[in-house]
Order: sequence, then structure tokens, then C-alpha cells
Amino acid sequence: MVPGTPYDSSRVDALLVERGATARPDGMRVWRLKNGDVEVGELRENGQVVATEVRVPLSDRTELMREAVEEAATLAQAAEVRLVDPQLGRPLTANDSGSVAEQYLRTARYAGEMMGLSEAVSASYAAQPEGFPTGGKVLLGIVGFLIVLYLVVNGLISQLGG
Repeated sequence: MVPGTPYDSSRVDALLVERGATARPDGMRVWRLKNGDVEVGELRENGQVVATEVRVPLSDRTELMREAVEEAATLAQAAEVRLVDPQLGRPLTANDSGSVAEQYLRTARYAGEMMGLSEAVSASYAAQPEGFPTGGKVLLGIVGFLIVLYLVVNGLISQLGG
């Protein structure tokens, strides 16, 4: 909890095991939550463990992210460590799940639109607005203009010829 003190991951590891996290061969752990699975690993700097990292897969749904923040905040409080979101740049509590979920959705949309990440592509498409699409309105306007132009030209030709 105190910045600058060495990080002891043993308390967090023990609590994760109690909560059903299972180890994978690559050293990561899988923590099964109600809304899906998150990956848990060690964050190292200069070969030393400085934090426990929780990774939530990108998606167009925020339920897993909200649950992960709430569960991680509960775990951090029990382990007497801080839960920090590096994107928001501040410590979190379970009450911060909404702001973290909003930032997560922005990140997922960006990853889907700009980077083409397949797991985040669905987040990049906003809900379609109700009513006639703008492209259809423009096309309909052009067709209407051409019909009016035809009628005017046809009327002028018939007056001149007749």
C-alpha cells in the first residue's frame, strides 16, 4: 500500500488460488469470473516483480471489465495492496468500475477501428441510428433532382416543338 516499498506478490497469489485462479504452462494464470476469464500475470521491471497484472480481453461488452475491477479491488483490499489502472493513472476502488469500463470500451473501439484487432472489431461499430440512412437520403435527393430536371426539359422541348 505504501509507494516505494517492495511488492510482495505472495498474498495476492494466495488469494487468487483461493478464488480459483489456475496456472497455465506459460506462467500466466486464468481467473474465471461470472462474465468470462481474465489473465493474471506478474509485471516485472529489471527482473523484479513489481506488480500483479490483470488482463481483460478486448470486447464490445463491458460486463467482464466491470466485474474484473470489482473483484480485483476486493482482492487488493484483502491483500493490502493498491489496485492501479495505468491508463487512468490512478488507484482504483470497486466504485471505479464504470469509469474503467468507459475507458476500456474506447480502447476496444480504437483497436477495432485503427488496428483491426479481430476480437475488438465489433466494439468499433456503434449502434445504427433509427430512420433512413444519410447515404440513402442523398441518393434519393439526386434521383428526385434528375426526375424534376427531366420533366422541365421535356416540357420545354414540347413547347418549342409544338
